[in-house]
Amino acid sequence: GSKFVHMVYCFARSIVIEDMRELSVGTCIPFAEAVMWKPEDMYIAQARQRVAYNKLLQILQREDFVIQEYREK
Repeated sequence: GSKFVHMVYCFARSIVIEDMRELSVGTCIPFAEAVMWKPEDMYIAQARQRVAYNKLLQILQREDFVIQEYREK
């Protein structure tokens, strides 16, 4: 359900941030630190989060649909 999707989204986000942190060490790339900053306009940040969350939900639903179709055939 939606709680599971939210948990997967939070887990994936934390993994990506940690991976970016490890890969950017010593490369003078400030992007990993910028990800953790609080934006000035929280409305835009929340809108971006909703878009990413909905995209992940669509991907998971599509994957579930394909798996169900595969099982039927």
